[in-house]
Amino acid sequence: MYQFSYAEVLDDAPSSAREREYQAIARSIELLRAAEKAGPNSRECVEAVLFVRRLWNFFLEDLALPDNELPKPLRADLISIGLWVLKEIDQIRLEKSTNFKGLIEVSEQIRDGLK
Repeated sequence: MYQFSYAEVLDDAPSSAREREYQAIARSIELLRAAEKAGPNSRECVEAVLFVRRLWNFFLEDLALPDNELPKPLRADLISIGLWVLKEIDQIRLEKSTNFKGLIEVSEQIRDGLK
């Protein structure tokens, strides 16, 4: 299996990076829907929680970088959303919430904004 070097990834066109972000968020929506259907104590829920946490931790790290080229107000908005997502997903993990619907709706809006 071929692995990309860090330089190759950095040289990626913004459109392909955007497509990967779109696909990752779409996958998180699929997992959240499966978790909502299966319930908070299911394997599907654990899988969704882990995926969403990793995804948003990655996004937040990238948004915090000083060389991130997004406009600062948009970055601030996305960071706020990301922190909310992480808080909600932790509440689900701790069995204090079942707010899958809210997470799905926010994720759909972000996904659709990447089109």
